[in-house]
Amino acid sequence: MKVKVIQKKQLVSTVAMASVLVCGVMMGQNAMAAGITEALTGGKPMVDFRLRAETVDQDGAKEDATALTARTRIGYMSGAYSGLKGFFEFENTTALIDDYNIPKGLKGEYPVVADPEGSEVNQAFLSYGGVKNLLVKMGRQRVILDNARFVGNVGWRQNEQTYDALLLNTTAVKDLSASYAFVDQVNTIVGGEIETDAHLLNVSYKGVKDTKITGYAYMIDTEADAPKDSQTIGASIDGKVAIGEGTKMMYGLEYAQMSEYADNESSDSPAYYKVELGAKVKKITVKLGHEVLGNDGGSSFQTPLATKHKFNGWADKFLTTPTDGLVDTYLTAVGKVKGVKLLATYHMFSSDKGGDDYGSELDLLAVKKFGKNYSAGLKYATYMEGDLAAKTDTSKLWLWGGIKF
Repeated sequence: MKVKVIQKKQLVSTVAMASVLVCGVMMGQNAMAAGITEALTGGKPMVDFRLRAETVDQDGAKEDATALTARTRIGYMSGAYSGLKGFFEFENTTALIDDYNIPKGLKGEYPVVADPEGSEVNQAFLSYGGVKNLLVKMGRQRVILDNARFVGNVGWRQNEQTYDALLLNTTAVKDLSASYAFVDQVNTIVGGEIETDAHLLNVSYKGVKDTKITGYAYMIDTEADAPKDSQTIGASIDGKVAIGEGTKMMYGLEYAQMSEYADNESSDSPAYYKVELGAKVKKITVKLGHEVLGNDGGSSFQTPLATKHKFNGWADKFLTTPTDGLVDTYLTAVGKVKGVKLLATYHMFSSDKGGDDYGSELDLLAVKKFGKNYSAGLKYATYMEGDLAAKTDTSKLWLWGGIKF
């Protein structure tokens, strides 16, 4: 990752060096040194382990993919000293069974499972919370804005997406929360690094009962890939209305437009919109949604920093929006039975331009938590192809268990 104003040194390294200097100055006085020592030794260790099996049956592949991967994260959050904290987290992913291909991998006979082996520093940041209603974080970190539709961490994959960034969160104004992030580098789920000059702004207002209004502007300059530079500006409103004892109606409306930015001089301006209606009766929620990632000219609406697996089907057939755009009409039902979360979603896909059939998908999920520290889950996705030749029938099955404390 490069920071132009600091002779292109890595932001994480810069933060670490700055913290050492600050601590060095502070330790010139015994009382301060004692306070820092107490903060460093009085922190909290963290462990996050997930063992997951994944199988992929995809038409056109010579073999089915089978992956058994173990993801381990070990971290430490220091105590606070004058509002300042430090966090460091190391991550390792090991494949116990590796009969699968990774994106741009060499095992062409297998379908893709996007969980490559490797070790890395997953997070390393300093945070400052010494000013009321303001949090500042600098370094490698997780950034999730709203529902992660445009900016997220792709937490489903074993190696999550993190950001080398400066992040500011404030709740200084009643009922208003605002986040701004400057992102210098994106650390992808497959171990790659994308150098950026990205400015991400998100503001939400909750002053109206049971309603959230959000506005956002995401300006992304990918330094090595001008066609992917973009500016996305949009707004959403989500709310719920009680219509009887134990029953609520829910709704969501969102609109955004993507346009040229930085070195991308395209005149295309594809739009995004979503309409969602639902009802919650006791512990069962049902939602009907219609989401459009539009087409304009030769371009389609893209979401380069999103948690893409969460949207448009778990089979991951539409991680990149097709040139003619994507329309996703879906029905979701969520409930709980004896502490087990159950979810089912059915998607119908088509193109925004021309209305071509892009197939359909059924997603099923069952998750159970055991106390605060343990969880297990079963997940299934089956995609049935349509008129888009590049998308073939695919079924995926996952079984996992996790420990977190």
